[in-house]
Amino acid sequence: MRANTQFAIAIHILTLLAQANAQSDGSLVTSAEMASSVNTNPAFLRRILGDLSRAGMVESQPGAAGGWRLRRPPEAITLRAIFRSVDDGHLLAMHHDPNPQCPIGGVIQSTLETYFGEAETAFERTLEGRTLAQVVETALASARQAS
Repeated sequence: MRANTQFAIAIHILTLLAQANAQSDGSLVTSAEMASSVNTNPAFLRRILGDLSRAGMVESQPGAAGGWRLRRPPEAITLRAIFRSVDDGHLLAMHHDPNPQCPIGGVIQSTLETYFGEAETAFERTLEGRTLAQVVETALASARQAS
């Protein structure tokens, strides 16, 4: 089973935009520049940027000199809000079609819903207490140490 990477990529994109904004007021970043940093296809990033735009976190400016920028300060964007903007499903997924005739298979999904729900609540509570600004600060500190 593959994990969904959209949340991590969304944080990466937003961190790039926050850094660009901090370096020069009103600076725009193209999807090609972001794709180079993420090492993926710009079209894939544009889908994630669309989700972030619908959530009010980013905006685009069309045209030859266009690109993307943050709509809100990094301090006002929680990791939970980013997670919710790109992943509207559950963090933990159930397997499909357990055997209802089996004593365990017949009850495993309802049993796991309790535990999965508790884990998801704890995960989201942690993300709510973290902001994009904290990610930017940590990333820049790590970049300084690496150089």
